[in-house]
This record gives sequence, structure tokens and C-alpha cells, in this order.
Amino acid sequence: MKAPQSEAELDLRATEPGESLLECVRDLGGDVVVAGAGGKMGSHLCGMLKRAFEQLGKTNRVVAVSRFGDSAVAASFAERGIDVHPADLTTPEAVAALPDASAVFFLAGKKFGTSDAPEQLTLFNETMPAMVADRYAGVPLVAYSTGCVYPFVSPASGGSCERDPVGPSGDYAVSCYGREEALIASSQRHETPLALIRLNYSVDLRYGVLVDLATRVLAGEPIDVTMGYFNCIWQGDAIDHTIRSLAHASAAPASAAPAPCLMNVTGPRILSVREVAHQLAHLLGKKVIITGEEAETAWLNDARKSHQLFGEPTVNEETLIEWVADWVKNERPLLGKLTHFETRDGKY
Repeated sequence: MKAPQSEAELDLRATEPGESLLECVRDLGGDVVVAGAGGKMGSHLCGMLKRAFEQLGKTNRVVAVSRFGDSAVAASFAERGIDVHPADLTTPEAVAALPDASAVFFLAGKKFGTSDAPEQLTLFNETMPAMVADRYAGVPLVAYSTGCVYPFVSPASGGSCERDPVGPSGDYAVSCYGREEALIASSQRHETPLALIRLNYSVDLRYGVLVDLATRVLAGEPIDVTMGYFNCIWQGDAIDHTIRSLAHASAAPASAAPAPCLMNVTGPRILSVREVAHQLAHLLGKKVIITGEEAETAWLNDARKSHQLFGEPTVNEETLIEWVADWVKNERPLLGKLTHFETRDGKY
């Protein structure tokens, strides 16, 4: 499978709707709102939905909701026929003014720059999603969470699955679990169909764990292997699985159990940071500098449930590593946003 050679080709690959996704959205009767569309995954999620509706000959609008502080970002949505709705979702007035929808995807939240600002985590990751969920009472909602709500586990465990108890480490992970609880509470109040996506880690060649490793190897910077293992998934597959989760959304019961639809979304393999760094070094024609020793545990997810429902990712980890090496080696554009996947104290 040939690696994307440009940003335009990358975006086309990452937004190509498959037949199963087309079937998933075929019967949607109205517009779709994507809250938090200005983030790293929102453009591709909106793009895949828009292309799916176009291929089906449907006129459903895709409405991208974000602050859109950068007019160029807003223009990039509008150029593809995606409606742009600027809004500060932390304000009740803006949430009340959101357009009606037949389905909602909630991608908004805050992570970086919050290590000394717990009030920001509460506002963006707990209060805001609760307001948006209540605004769309009864409307099917798919929301991003994170695999970081699970505790660290050993690679031998195969990763945490949806049935396992949570154990968030650090204020960010705690706030993400708070987001889940806020969305579940709204689902219980309004019988709203809900799907929660515990994602780690999406890679689109311009950013992601593999990009972090590749750029460090290329620059001759040391690779710390203390956080020695990880999962990852091609962004196009992550978006596909997210949208298709809409068909599996379910209202949270009044009791604490069973949980609503939880879905781990990632690749099938547990990757070794050390091994991937050496592989990238070979592909980039560089030597790798390894520091530290692997801790016994890491944040790892078992995504067999989503793979059984949607099939395994179409781009496997080996291919994704090769794509990233080709992209970085040829000095194609990067977003310049580090994942900080190596962080173990949960402070970002």
C-alpha cells in the first residue's frame, strides 16, 4: 500500500468512506453536528461524513462547531461544503444556540497546558460536555474519551478491555473519566443513545506517537523507553470506527451497570517503543539513541470488541510505521504538536 505523498492525498485517504460506513449513515434523517471540530480529528471526521452523504446522494448538512479562532481553519471546512458554526461551548448561551441535529459527535475537550489549571480541566472536560449533552437530549451522541481512564497494565495482559475497572492516573485522566460520567448522567436523564470512544493513539502522518518517535530519530535526539509500549491506529480507521459506533449507541440505564456503549478504538498490536525506534531508524537511515529502561506497565487498550464489530484496521501498524518514516524523511508538513505519550504522571 503506497504511502500518501501530499497533504491532499493524506486527507483523501483519511476521509474515504467504506461501504459499511455508508450503510451506517444511509438512514440518518437530518443534519449532523460535530462539536469540537477544530481539533486534530475533527476535520477528517467532518470530511468523511460529508463525502458519505455526497456519495449517497443525501442533502444532510455536516455542521462543524468550534471557536474557529483561525479564519483559515474555518475556510478549510467551508471549502468542502461543511457548514461552519463558530461557538464557545463553555457558555450556556452558545450551547443553547447550537443547531438541531439527528446525530452528534462530541470531540471537544482540553489536555495540554492544564497541569497547573485543574479548573480548566473541570470546565472543558466535565461541565462543557454535560451542557452539550443536555442540549441534545434524546439525540444519538458519540463522544471521545481516552484509554488513559484505565490504569497502567503490563504488555502481557493484552491491554485493558471495556469490562475492566477504570483507574485514571493524573488530573487529566480523572477529568476524562468525569466527562464520561457527565455524559452517562445526561444519557440516563434523557434516555439519550450514547457511545463512548476510548481512543489511543490516532496517527495521521502529521502528528501522533509514531511521528514523535520518527522526528526524534531523524534529529538524532534520544528516545526514552521508560513508557515502553503503546497502541496506535491510522486516523482514517479511527474515524471510520467512530462514526460506525453511532449504530451501537445505547441509552445508559438508571442503575450503574451495565455501562452504556463503551468502545476501545486502537490497533490490534502492542508495540514496543524500543523496537519501533530501531525500525524507524533503519527506514530513515539514522542511528537511534535509547535511554532509560522499560517500566513494567503502560497505557494499553484491547480493542477486540471494536474489531469484531467493524473489522480490524485497514492500515496495519507495520504499514503505518513505513508511511510515517516516508512522510518525515521527505520533510512533508507536520502539525508540530507533540503527543507527550511518554508522560506517566498524567500531568500535561
